[in-house]
Amino acid sequence: MKAVYLDCFAGISGNMLLGAFLQLGVPQKHLEQELHKLITGDEFELHVSDVMKNGIQAKYVDVEVKGTGAEFESKSKDDGEHGHTHEHDGHDHVHRHDFGHTPEHLHRAHVHRSMLDIRRMIEDSELSDAVKKKSIAIFSCLAEAEGKVHGMPMEKVHFHEVGATDSIVDIVGAAVCLEYLEIEKIFVSRVNTGSGFVKCAHGTMMVPAPATAELLNGFPFYHAADEKELTTPTGAAVIHALAEFSDNIPYEFEGSSVAYGAGSWDLSIPNVLRVYFGEFKGTRGQNRYILETNIDDMNPQNFGYIYDRLFAAGCLDAWSTPIYMKKNRPAYMLSVLTDAENKEACTEIILQETTSLGIRVLAVDERIEATRRTAHVDTPYGEVNCKIGAYRGHIVSVSAEYDDCRRLAEENQVPLKKVRFAALAELNRRLGE
Repeated sequence: MKAVYLDCFAGISGNMLLGAFLQLGVPQKHLEQELHKLITGDEFELHVSDVMKNGIQAKYVDVEVKGTGAEFESKSKDDGEHGHTHEHDGHDHVHRHDFGHTPEHLHRAHVHRSMLDIRRMIEDSELSDAVKKKSIAIFSCLAEAEGKVHGMPMEKVHFHEVGATDSIVDIVGAAVCLEYLEIEKIFVSRVNTGSGFVKCAHGTMMVPAPATAELLNGFPFYHAADEKELTTPTGAAVIHALAEFSDNIPYEFEGSSVAYGAGSWDLSIPNVLRVYFGEFKGTRGQNRYILETNIDDMNPQNFGYIYDRLFAAGCLDAWSTPIYMKKNRPAYMLSVLTDAENKEACTEIILQETTSLGIRVLAVDERIEATRRTAHVDTPYGEVNCKIGAYRGHIVSVSAEYDDCRRLAEENQVPLKKVRFAALAELNRRLGE
């Protein structure tokens, strides 16, 4: 499977990760097209450039947020500690509401988006299911950490409009890049958080910011180099939701390329996130379990929220099956697939959030997976993402992304099956079938 190793010797932030992915080969046009499925071009603009950091060429991504409050969004490094670039990546701290680290001048933006708003935006968008799943998982981790720090439920956490747009670009953009590069496994090194203090909405705050510290629970981190904030809540949320710690590059990892995403600060060390890209041929995380429980007395509306918490905790999949229990009572069986390291966290969520008093634990002896990759095909109606599955060197399945087919069918006023047929016909032509 394709994998990356995040070398966070200078920390990690949302735009540093995007910069590294773009240097790995994700087309900027593709990233922008996917983001426009969620937010319009009137809300943001990406500025991508090649920069030098201590002699290393890196890709720098600057997100210009337009509209409400955008007049306060200075991207210049000359803004100083009170301005937009009071941290190394130059923008990540406008991401959250009053989350203990938002610049005071952004309080003049009065429009907010709640975690529930953002979740609905993602779910109702035409993004692929894989991108939606990863995006919601990262946002859920971030909101849960912020809620814990500020003593509120995650669903009540709010984002300033400017910060929410910035967060969406970073978080959803990262999920889009992971899908484009077909990355299935993320490893992360020890994380340098930086040190010192930053000025924010609640006054002077220590580094790492409280939400960052919360998100890095379970991951080794340290403080080194300049007194700057080197790891942001967004970067920490990506790690918490998707990554596995490895002190060194795993032995089973075969690298094929290295990329660098830049932050805006000029530091005594190279202010870059180094990302190794390659193939992982090991078996880490293969000790898996299915957690099952039958539920007949819970409001079914709760399942969506429970799924969000489970995915944020690292479960691999979750689903519910209609069943009948004693006295012919209709019910649901909740099933959760998880690896060993996240089994306890998922168990705790199930017992906390459902009415169940017991859970069955089934060991998964083996999970056979086809190799998966994504292909982008052009049709008379527009571009469609297609999935290709292969097993033992032979193609076993092909499918066209439903959301793309539906969008193009609506835009062109043609039957959905016509778009799907055109996409699969082009894909089969390219595959020689």
